[in-house]
Amino acid sequence: MKYALITGGSRGIGAAAARLFANRGWGVAVGYARSEPQAQALAEELSQLDVPALAVRADVSDAGQVQEMVDSVLEKFCQLDILICSAGISHVGLISQIDEDQWRRLFAVNVDGVHHCCRAVLPHMLERKSGSIVTVSSMWGQVGASCEAAYSATKGAVIAYTKALAKELGPSNIRVNCVAPGVIDTEMNAHLTPDDLAALADETPLGRVGTPEEAAAAIAFLASDEASFLTGQVVCPNGGMVV
Repeated sequence: MKYALITGGSRGIGAAAARLFANRGWGVAVGYARSEPQAQALAEELSQLDVPALAVRADVSDAGQVQEMVDSVLEKFCQLDILICSAGISHVGLISQIDEDQWRRLFAVNVDGVHHCCRAVLPHMLERKSGSIVTVSSMWGQVGASCEAAYSATKGAVIAYTKALAKELGPSNIRVNCVAPGVIDTEMNAHLTPDDLAALADETPLGRVGTPEEAAAAIAFLASDEASFLTGQVVCPNGGMVV
């Protein structure tokens, strides 16, 4: 059996990935920061599929909490085959309106969080000379978005980190890839009005927004044996909005 740790696993793309991996027979650790009821309920749901499942809490911006989370997962599962860095927060507004604390918090969660999680799992993966890491960025990390400059900057950093880490870890047989979704129907986009969503759907060549399950499918592909020669890549389930 293989085992996955999914940060931001209680909602959105992370939860969809947790369900997909569990349905494929993986043991799954659902990482969360504040959504304990949702994470516990999801872990219980996954356990009904006769796979090991647990909910583990950590604020990914805190390296100590992340290390404790990884240690507890390894104590339970004894191994980790994939880390999925799905935890993230967003901010919408003019760059002149974001204060220093908001800017730092975005980078602490979206960028530092990815780094802390990778650092924590790497000793285990390096010892086994096996493993896969999938980060979750955004199409705005590729091209930028007006009124989301800070968020775009963090997601661009995730892409650069992914590509660099893939080169560093390739000789150890550890693959590192990124999924950069387009507009996905998740709680992170709950601030968008129906008119906003309709306009974004119109801008998308496929004529609609994506689902968490479609983004999760890209993550699952990168974790699979079919992607065994892929590392340092950015897979973009965005309906053709960014090419």
